[in-house]
Parts: sequence; C-alpha cells; structure tokens
Amino acid sequence: MQLVGKIGRGPEAAVPVGENLFSGIKRLKEERNAVVLAHYYQEPEIQDVADFVGDSLGLAREAQSTEADVIAFSGVHFMAETAKILNPGKTVVLPDLAAGCSLADSCPPEEFRRFVEARPGHAVVSYVNTSAAVKALSDVICTSSNAQGVISSIPEETPIIFGPDKHLGRYLVEKTGREMTLWPGTCMVHVLFSEKRIRQLKVRHPRAEVLAHPECEERVLALADHVGSTTSIIARAAESPAPEFIVATEPGVIHQMQKLAPEKTFLRAPGRSEEGSCEACSECPHMRLNTLEKLYRCLDDLSPEISLDEDLRLRALAPIERMLEVR
Repeated sequence: MQLVGKIGRGPEAAVPVGENLFSGIKRLKEERNAVVLAHYYQEPEIQDVADFVGDSLGLAREAQSTEADVIAFSGVHFMAETAKILNPGKTVVLPDLAAGCSLADSCPPEEFRRFVEARPGHAVVSYVNTSAAVKALSDVICTSSNAQGVISSIPEETPIIFGPDKHLGRYLVEKTGREMTLWPGTCMVHVLFSEKRIRQLKVRHPRAEVLAHPECEERVLALADHVGSTTSIIARAAESPAPEFIVATEPGVIHQMQKLAPEKTFLRAPGRSEEGSCEACSECPHMRLNTLEKLYRCLDDLSPEISLDEDLRLRALAPIERMLEVR
C-alpha cells in the first residue's frame, strides 16, 4: 500500500516518499507515544495495525490502563468519548468524527432524561453504546460482555430502567429473570438480519452453527446456536468443533475468526432488503468511515480530537467506573 501524496488536509498529512501507511502509522505511534485501539468491526487492515483489538468492554479496560500520551480510537464516537472520560489528561483522537452510532442516536439525552424522571426510584442501566450525556444520566453502564453481571449486581427489590437497545434488554430479561423498563432503541445493523434467509442458508449448510449478537431480533436469536458479545462469538468460533458458521453480527469480526481458525468457513448472515438478500446490510456504515489514511492523518495532526466538558465527564465517569468494577 504505497502512498506518496497528500492524504489529509495539508502538507503535514503527506506520507513521506518511500514510506507506506503501515510503516508511517508505526512511526507516528512511536513519535507521539500513541496507542491505536480498534474495535472488532473495523476494516481488517485497521485491526492489523492496531495495538489492541477488542469489544467495547475490552477497549474500555485498555483505555483505562494505557500509559500512552495519545489514544487513537478506531471505532465510533461514543467509544472515543469513553476513552476521554477515563483519560482526561490524554489526547484522544478519532480518525473520522462523523463515525457515529445509530443505537446511540436512537436515545437523545433530553428525551432519555424525561423517561428517567418519569420513573423515580429506578436504577438506570445504560448500554455503553450511548453518548456521554446519556451515561451521565445513568447509575451504571454495561456492555454485552458484562450486562448480566451488571443486572445481577442490582438489588432485586430495585426496579430497573434499561436502555437504549430494546432487543438486548429483552434478552437480559430472559436471562436474568429481572423485569425491566426498556427504552425502545435499536441498532440499524442488527435489526436487518433476515430470519427467513438465515433458515435458507442453514439448509444449504446443515453443519453450520449460527452465532448471533443479542442486539438481534428475537426471531433471529431463536435460530442461534450461540448468543453472546462480540468477544464471546469469536471465542465460540475458535472453540467449537463445527466446520462452518453463520455470523449474525457486523462482519468485521470474521477477520479475527479467520485468524484464529483458518481451516473453518465463515458466512455472513444475510440481511433483508426490498430487492432480496442484502449482504452489505450487515456492515456498519459508521464503523466503515475509518480508514488507514484517516488513521495516519489523525496521528499526524492529532485531530479530530475528542473534548468534553469537565462536569459532564465526571458525571459520566462514575457509572463507567461501576461498570469496570463488575467482573
């Protein structure tokens, strides 16, 4: 991947002649004392250049413990915000500031505030896929990796509000036995998997296991052999004796699966569209905004930088720290 021209906003973002993006990013990491954190949903080449690849919980723990001066977060905006909340003295940059999250967008802070205020006495558990402002309205944050533990840590006599993903919330009600009031949010990727076409794919691949994220609709989860967080899904693919897998989550995870189990076959769960089966539906358009070129640029420019009002940061910090205490 040889680039010798400008890839950013000005001459400062040009890759020196004879240097490619991979070596350029490595050089900038050393010069900036920077760490690159990447979510499993990122493009494979970004995962390969990252210092740590993980799900939301793993990335939050890594952000909490890093000694780097600069955190380049190859993910979406709420993830970079979480890193800044945990590291107010560090520079946190995001390759593309437009990399948002449909689930976080489905929960506007002022509307969520009114929702919470109408239900006094409830413990507020918010999924990590939320803005800092929504986190600040919460008692504790969770990820799909530790959500059951977080719910179980709340006294049984305490009613719970859970947001923003209603499908994850319903799944947790089933798993924990706790009744919860659910905010009606969804992820634009996980609600588009087609139950009908997954069934058809299973007929063509009878030895395949279906792996699904709990943000999927209930009828899709009913077809799954394993439901879990991104990390859990990857581990299942490596550990299971099955030779094939139908993967009902963002297909960026398949890169790690192929590295762990190159002898196995991984199939994208088909989505639905007016024209029929839609493979591209499973790609998160926000996650895919980040590129190697943009990662190089943000390390070179230290921009776009994430900044937060200190009062908001402190209010959002407390529920995140409670999340990180749950094992």
